[in-house]
Amino acid sequence: QVQLVESGGGLVQAGGSLRLSCAVSGSIFSISTMGWYRQAPGKQRELVARITLGGGTDYADSVKGRFTISRDNAKNTVYLQMNSLKPEDTAVYYCNADILRYGASRNWEDYWGQGAQVTVSS
Repeated sequence: QVQLVESGGGLVQAGGSLRLSCAVSGSIFSISTMGWYRQAPGKQRELVARITLGGGTDYADSVKGRFTISRDNAKNTVYLQMNSLKPEDTAVYYCNADILRYGASRNWEDYWGQGAQVTVSS
């Protein structure tokens, strides 16, 4: 019923930019914190950035100053603007959201997007 659809991944040269989008759809009552995680082959999934309902943000040290997370609450969409990309940023990027569905008894659930491949060449 609830799904997160990601878009915007692709191949880019080092120093280039990409913007990821994640649109949430379904019977949603409220969305709290939204974020982006990434996972490279052979590595654990790590937090890249997150943003609260009020707009507060948090970034991994490795992306500070280069990535910007934002959200459009009217569209139930979160974005990740990635600038000055490095080969080390190559990974599958996953959108995440804490969602309260209609009919749920204060049951906040953690949802994930399908993943978007970001490949940065040197």
